[in-house]
Amino acid sequence: MDLLTLKLIHIDHCRGLGRKTIRAFLKIDPTLQFLDCCTVKDLTETFHMTGQYAELFLKDFHLFQPDKTARIYLDRGISVIPVHSPMYPRLLKKIYDPPFLIYAKGRVDLLQEQHMLSVVGTRHPSHEVVPVMKCLLHPLIDRGWTIVSGMALGVDGIAHRLAMNGKTIAVLGSGICCPYPRQHMPLFAGLCSKQLVLSEYPPFSPPARWRFPERNRIISGMSQGTLVIEAREKSGSLITADQALEQGREVFAVPGSILNDNSKGTHRLIQQGAKLVTETEDILEELQNLSGTGKQEL
Repeated sequence: MDLLTLKLIHIDHCRGLGRKTIRAFLKIDPTLQFLDCCTVKDLTETFHMTGQYAELFLKDFHLFQPDKTARIYLDRGISVIPVHSPMYPRLLKKIYDPPFLIYAKGRVDLLQEQHMLSVVGTRHPSHEVVPVMKCLLHPLIDRGWTIVSGMALGVDGIAHRLAMNGKTIAVLGSGICCPYPRQHMPLFAGLCSKQLVLSEYPPFSPPARWRFPERNRIISGMSQGTLVIEAREKSGSLITADQALEQGREVFAVPGSILNDNSKGTHRLIQQGAKLVTETEDILEELQNLSGTGKQEL
């Protein structure tokens, strides 16, 4: 493991920092070596940290042992992939605020897949969702597409299970050693052994409400497009769709009954310009040009 990756692991386990401050650190010193002799005054004057956060950060920084922690992760089969690594997902690196580190368990080779589609939707799907998802996703899975989702209840879990014999990536809103929800522990175990699970949070980070909308930018950022299947008007799925639009990615939505509250969010997306999807070709038609390949290769 290179020294910069160890430094990133080091500061990733310290309190008092956000991604904006880490970016400022890297701009001043791309090696992060200056932190070894940094003072509270340096942090408050140069990086505009509050005194409280600066003291908290330095306290953690001087107590934490990155080498020991890196060995623990290695022993648990967890790969640490920094943004400067050639293994880092190509499309994710292009978003406004990519994670500086990805903690991954399973088939890290999936990070290099060229054709990825994010699939999100309600945690409380109707009886129509499974046949709809089979109809739309099976042809993509059979053609080698990687399905990216968030391992949540409902649509996310269905997407991962449908792709279990193909390729799928789960992005967690917690650390890899604290998977959530608990109902998906068997699914999580299968994903770790046959597919890929990743998170931007240190492995022992518990789930937190704010982490789930934050991780959505990774779900959308890894993929060429995001497919929304059943979503209420105010839901995490729409946050993911909004992130995809901000990242310049395609957004697809499956229409449903006007009597179903789970269709209100997808209908609003369609009204705002998302592509209405009724068959797999509707997705491929948009994405084939982005990949630079012909439809036969997809």
